[in-house]
Amino acid sequence: MSSTGEAAGTLSAPQVERYHRQIILPELGLAGQRDLLARRVLVVGAGALGSPAALYLAAAGVGTIGIADGDRVDVSNLHRQVLHGTGDVGRPKTASAKNRLAALNPGVRVVEHRQYLDRTNVLAVMAQYDVVVDGSDSFATRYLVNDAAVQLGKPLVSAAILRFEGQLLVFRPGAGCYRCVFPEPPPAGTVPNCAEAGVLGAVAGVVGSAQAVEALKLLAEVGEPAVGRLSLYDAWTGTWQQVRFHRDPTCAVCGDRPTITSLIDYDAWCGVPADSASEGAPEVSAEEAWRLHQSGVPLVDVRPLAEYRRGHVRGSVPVGPVADGSDLPASVAGAAAPLVVCVCLQGVRSAQAARRFSAAGQRAVSLQGGLLAWARAGLPWDSSSAGD
Repeated sequence: MSSTGEAAGTLSAPQVERYHRQIILPELGLAGQRDLLARRVLVVGAGALGSPAALYLAAAGVGTIGIADGDRVDVSNLHRQVLHGTGDVGRPKTASAKNRLAALNPGVRVVEHRQYLDRTNVLAVMAQYDVVVDGSDSFATRYLVNDAAVQLGKPLVSAAILRFEGQLLVFRPGAGCYRCVFPEPPPAGTVPNCAEAGVLGAVAGVVGSAQAVEALKLLAEVGEPAVGRLSLYDAWTGTWQQVRFHRDPTCAVCGDRPTITSLIDYDAWCGVPADSASEGAPEVSAEEAWRLHQSGVPLVDVRPLAEYRRGHVRGSVPVGPVADGSDLPASVAGAAAPLVVCVCLQGVRSAQAARRFSAAGQRAVSLQGGLLAWARAGLPWDSSSAGD
């Protein structure tokens, strides 16, 4: 534990009163609470996971909490991002988070990093903190934060959620990293995000709170942090499972002979277009897609079959995620279909698929706004319980 700064002082009477039920834990005590007040933690993302994590870190008395996020609050965030309220819609998430945490515990210092982390700023931001809690929602950011944590020698608590599931990973310097478990990201467009596949808001509460627990153990140097374990939460069955892992000596970042020794272009590496996911992909509106379909143009759904079965554009053909543009069935491709309309939930994966089909010689366009836009236009769609 630290022996300098505030940790060397005496807790005030108000602090003793506020943190009394933590202080009486013999494993923590006065020394542990003083240590928490002297420590600094960075929360990456003031969203679904960052919300409960930041709330419990502030409530526990972590002295300085940094919040890194370049986004603004949207009404669609509120069912899971409990740092924010209806009155915060349109505000920067960092500002909303700072106000909420100050209201919860005015003795905690909250630092806003009102920006998305990238390879130009991540090292400077993360260097200021003792522990990093990553609640980001993209593979590019997870790998960026992981690689920066390895370079800086920072402990990292990483998590992710989707639908009814969550995962939690804790890394200490020298004991493995995110790449030891997931050496490479999945192909772009094959894993939907929460906006596409949905998420039960309370799942974020469970997993984000678990992140706070692990961060507090690291900060106060108590307990047994879940290092070397991939913890998997299944809200549908109410169960946790753990899979052990070890540092990979061949890991590209933390291995014995690392091949990645500086930060890279993570968007390009993860297959994310530099600007927008739909850049360069021709799009058609729902109404135009319907007119094309009535004239014989195929609608091809590029989501996994399980998603297709939950709801799809009427008459669309499920082809699954498109890897390289050669995934169109022969019965649909070529002369039989000089043009196809690609469909997904929101128009992101369909735009990627349309580009890949076009590159392979099959003329393709993307349904702008996806199935959601189709439904808003009142056009026919179907759902089925088969396989769900």
